Amino acid sequence: MDLSDFRKEYSAKGLHRNDLDAHPVLQFTKWFQQAIELEVHEPNAMTLASVDERGMPLQRTVLLKYFDAKGFVFFTNYESRKARQIEKNPQVCLLFPWITLERQVIIQGHAEKISTAESLKYFTSRPRESQLGAWVSQQSSVISSRKLLMQKLQEIGDKFQHGEIPLPSFWGGFRVVPETLEFWQGGPARIHDRFLYRRADAETWSIDRLSP
Repeated sequence: MDLSDFRKEYSAKGLHRNDLDAHPVLQFTKWFQQAIELEVHEPNAMTLASVDERGMPLQRTVLLKYFDAKGFVFFTNYESRKARQIEKNPQVCLLFPWITLERQVIIQGHAEKISTAESLKYFTSRPRESQLGAWVSQQSSVISSRKLLMQKLQEIGDKFQHGEIPLPSFWGGFRVVPETLEFWQGGPARIHDRFLYRRADAETWSIDRLSP
């Protein structure tokens, strides 16, 4: 299939240096809030890229659960493929593709496990079905059928039918501590606006305009 003529002209008014906050997380907060207000579908869905021991990259979509000046947090099975890759090489990249807004945000940094107490706080806020699901899946392992998963779900449900469901020892959060953040705004004639924040020190960030 030839897609050479398949194109869309971006119509946004552009992004200017004066529009940007000095701190990238505050700028991200502004854009994220606008994505919510404009009803972007799953605005917290982000592509997480990691690499294996051969240097082969792998991407998957995960959900951002909260963020602050310290970083961007998602949750997973610590025995999953992504977690094993992060353990060997914590350098990762996040991408928020807010296509309907003609925007994307790219975040590079390193991932680190959050504390058990922090994971427990989030785990107890999840619906009971999601808590059970965390116990059921040996994420990324090969299985013979969905039926086995459903049987295990029933078994786990019976086991924890009374009382609270405990936090699995193999499940928790990662925080991506950012080193660079790029804010991309589509523009006409493919003259897009791109601004890159680089961490200078614990409190200070430099901001550079990049050529589209």
